[in-house]
Amino acid sequence: MGTLTVNQNKLQKRLRRQAGEAIADYNMIEHGDKVMVCLSGGKDSYTLLDVLLHLQKVAPIEFEIVAVNMDQKQPGFPEHVLPAYLEALGVAYHIVEKDTYSVVKELIPEGKTTCSLCSRLRRGTLYNFADEIGATKMALGHHRDDIVETFFLNMFFNGSLKAMPPKLRADDGRNVVIRPLAYCAEQDIQAYADMKQFPIIPCNLCGSQENLQRQVVKEMLVEWERKSPGRTDSIFRSLQNVVPSQLADRGLFDFASLKIDESAPMRVPNVINL
Repeated sequence: MGTLTVNQNKLQKRLRRQAGEAIADYNMIEHGDKVMVCLSGGKDSYTLLDVLLHLQKVAPIEFEIVAVNMDQKQPGFPEHVLPAYLEALGVAYHIVEKDTYSVVKELIPEGKTTCSLCSRLRRGTLYNFADEIGATKMALGHHRDDIVETFFLNMFFNGSLKAMPPKLRADDGRNVVIRPLAYCAEQDIQAYADMKQFPIIPCNLCGSQENLQRQVVKEMLVEWERKSPGRTDSIFRSLQNVVPSQLADRGLFDFASLKIDESAPMRVPNVINL
């Protein structure tokens, strides 16, 4: 790739800066970490790897990067693409072979969405592999828009206020997941992937699945953003600015014990001068 245009340079700097800020804010990567970058072949994970490789060169700490792709044995999956790309970069990598495709096709009726089961199977396999190679962190390519979409999906369909945290410890405590692109907009990542001409591998396991609820929420957010630019970023910032006493979760805030404070000073009445 030749010399970057002014806008391309700004885009690259913005993504690197935002990833660096997210990593610093949540202490995602520490000195001596072995970071397993989960590479799917999509725009997000390619961008994640690209940004982390740059930060590895300029960061004041030392950490190791190893790329891991899970070959789910989808028919027609171009097995050569990722190894060729990673070898050209000189990045250490592993290809984990696990036939989750057959499992998903067997368990999910035709026409039903497969993403949830596919994701669970993939995540479990990658968690175990991270243990095997001694990875201290697992880096995933989820970005700001993914996090906001997940927030609304949980609210609309699961009755819960939760999203994807930028940093997460697995329930069994054996893995720490990080999302360095948490501050990055999907639009920027798409533009960067186009600019860098990453060898994108589409996910053909489920076809297009246009009726996925996530796609419906994504379209809702795109429309909101069109009408009120900056709204998605504002929603994301609200996830960083939670006030438990202003919600209704009795487990998060002790509403039952709320009483007047007898020691509080009397209010001074407002005097209106006519």
